[in-house]
Order: sequence, then C-alpha cells, then structure tokens
Amino acid sequence: MATSEILFILENVELIDFYGQNDSKLALLQASYPDLKITPRGNTVRISGEKQRVQEVKHKLELMVKMLQQLGELHPQAIKDMLKGENPFESKLRKVNRNAIVYGRSGKPISPRTRNQKKLVELADINDLVFAIGPAGTGKTYTAVAMAVRALKQNIVKKIILTRPAVEAGENLGFLPGDLKDKIDPYLRPLYDALDDMILPDKLNYFMQNRIIEVAPLAFMRGRTLDDAFVILDEAQNTTEMQIKMFLTRLGPNAKCIITGDLSQVDLPRKQQSGLIRALRILKGVDGIGQLYLDASDVVRHRLVKEIIHAYDRDDAAQESRREDWRRKKEDERNNDPY
Repeated sequence: MATSEILFILENVELIDFYGQNDSKLALLQASYPDLKITPRGNTVRISGEKQRVQEVKHKLELMVKMLQQLGELHPQAIKDMLKGENPFESKLRKVNRNAIVYGRSGKPISPRTRNQKKLVELADINDLVFAIGPAGTGKTYTAVAMAVRALKQNIVKKIILTRPAVEAGENLGFLPGDLKDKIDPYLRPLYDALDDMILPDKLNYFMQNRIIEVAPLAFMRGRTLDDAFVILDEAQNTTEMQIKMFLTRLGPNAKCIITGDLSQVDLPRKQQSGLIRALRILKGVDGIGQLYLDASDVVRHRLVKEIIHAYDRDDAAQESRREDWRRKKEDERNNDPY
C-alpha cells in the first residue's frame, strides 16, 4: 500500500472560520478518515496515510476553502453533507438564498425583508456613501451591519467601524457609573446586538480585541482617517452640523460608509438643528452618494410599531394643519386691521 504525505496550504481564508472553534470543523474530516493523520498548524494542514485517501482529503479541503470563499461561511452541516458524497456546488450552493447578505451565527441567511431594504443593499453596492433615512424598526442599522460583515468576510475591507453620537446623555457621561467604556456601551448596545447575531462570540471577541471591528462614540472619530474600512454612522439625526462634517471628512481610500437616521426622533437641544438635515440637502445628487428614504411599510418589528408610526404621522399632520390655520387667521387679522 503506497503511503503519502502532503502539506495543504490555506490561502485567502480566515483560519478560525475554516477550522472552527477548537478545530471542530477539521475534526469532522478526521472522523471520516480515521486511518489518516490530519494535523493543522497555522495555515498548513499536514495529511499523511494511504496515497489515494490522502488525495481524497486534499479534494475535500479544496471544496471547504471554496465554500468559505464563495459563501462567506463554512457550516458544519455543509461539511457533513460533503463527506456523505454530495457535491456542494451541485446541490447546496444551488439552494443558497441568493438574496442573503450574510449568514448568521446559526447559519440562517440574513436577507433584505422589504423592497427598500433590498434597495439599500443595491445602493451600497454602487455608491461609497449612502444615507438611509427612516423611522424606527425599518432595519436600517441591522441591514447596514450585515453589509459591513459581508464586506469584511469577503476581504473587501480590512475593518468595520461602527459609531453613534452619545447625545442621549448630552455627551456628558460623567454621572454614569464605571469607566469610560461602561459609560458609553449602553448607547452603542444596538450595534453590539447586531454583531452578536452575525459573528460567533470567540471570533467577535478576537475582532474587537484586534480592532478589526471598532464600536465607538462619534467624538472618538475626530482626527482619524478611516481607510480600507466599512463605516456606519448610526442615529445621525443627533449629530450637529459640525459633527457630521467632521465625520464625513474622515473617510479615506477604499472606504464604504452608510449613515442612518430618523428625522422624527431628534434628541438635540430644542434650538439646535440636526446636521443630518443640512447634509442631506447639500449632498443630494453628488456622484457616489446615494440617499434612501424608508417608511412605515418597511417596519419589521412588532406589528404595532407600524401602527404607532402611522398614528404619530397623522397627529403631526393634524398639528401642522392647525398651525397653518392659525397662521392664516393671524395674517387675515393683520390684513383687515385698519390701523
């Protein structure tokens, strides 16, 4: 019986994605070939044993690399199916959700759920900067984070930067307990939640520790150049004109950016205008910048959220109508005043 030993070199893949936690994905391969010795070391897998069986494992490893590169994920079930003799590029890949932006921790596809969410994905593909404006619950932030994770997995960018203005606390976080991170994290929690849905805990922790993914308040962006990054500015309606200009001028080479905001929930001081309003006006029509407006039909939360938004919209319209009637009445009174 001829024996053989080869070294299989892993290129252009994240090792933790390929091997799995504690080499769990490679263990599936070893369990199917107990007569071979399969040893991972860094980006090299050593395979030794009967020559024909070694070549079989080499072919399986090539398929696993191809799956990871094309799908952005390598699921244990896909490996099990492959080991049963199914060709993933004749069966599994044909069944892949073509609308999927990325695959979540459980392997569930994360896809646009409304027409405007799908349009947001399309706009982000063809523009370097996109404004996504709409009410709460329309999936602006979640969809943007999914696109950022996809770009990172596909090596389109080297890092993800997620930021928000901490205006809910008036940018004065001193009254909260704990260190600076403890004070800031509550305002950034929605961004962490989205990441938790899409990236395994160990890998997310690795990304955060190595600053491949950063979640930080907007004030921390000053003085930086954000290059080779997918950047998301969330809750941009709470930026001042100076803040949003500062942020927009941080973008560096090979940067992609999505800015989300809800103009009906501005938390700035009463007399201070949102910087987002001016940015939308003066940047409209600029080549490479897209603008998308979502509405209540895009709400993907509890059904009552849509009704709540409609109720507030009706009341806002009624109040504006009453104000307009009052203005007309005062104008008529001034016009009819003989003095």
